[in-house]
Amino acid sequence: MPGKKHHKHADDCFEIARGYFEKGYALQQRGHLDRAAHCYKRSIEFLPTARAYTFLGWVYSLKNLYTEAIDACKKAIELDADYGNPYNDIGAYLIQLKRFDEAIPWLLKAIDAPDYENYCYPFVNLGRIYEWKGDWNRAKYYYQRALDENPDSRMAARALECLLAKYN
Repeated sequence: MPGKKHHKHADDCFEIARGYFEKGYALQQRGHLDRAAHCYKRSIEFLPTARAYTFLGWVYSLKNLYTEAIDACKKAIELDADYGNPYNDIGAYLIQLKRFDEAIPWLLKAIDAPDYENYCYPFVNLGRIYEWKGDWNRAKYYYQRALDENPDSRMAARALECLLAKYN
C-alpha cells in the first residue's frame, strides 16, 4: 500500500520538523541564537512552515541581521499569506532600521491578516511610528486601538501613558 507508506513519511517529517522547531524555540529563549537558528532551519528542511520562517526571522533580528530577518518573513508570507506575525515583524524590523514609511503598509497588512494571535502589536508599532513623526493624535489613536485589542497589554498602556504625558 504505497499510500500508507507516504502518509507515514509525511507524519514523520511533521514530527521531526516540530521537534526541531520546539528545540529551536527553547534554545532561543535561553539566548543560544546560533543554535536556535540552526534548529529552525532544520525544521524548515523537513517541513517548511510560515511559523518556522517567522521565528527564524526573529532570531536574525535579535542578531541585528534585519535584511535576513525580513527575507525569512517574506518566505513565511509566501507559505501562508493569512498568518499575521511576519507582516508585523517586517514592520518592526523596518522601524528598527528607521524606515518608518516602509513599515506602515506591512503593519496594516498584519492588522488585516485573518490568522493572528495578538493584533495589539501592529497597533502599538503604528503608534510608535506616528509618535516619532510627531503626529501625536494618530499615535494616540493606534495606542488606544492596541488597548482595545488587548486591555491587559502593559506595552500599549505604557506607550499611551508616555504619549499623554507629552500633551501636558
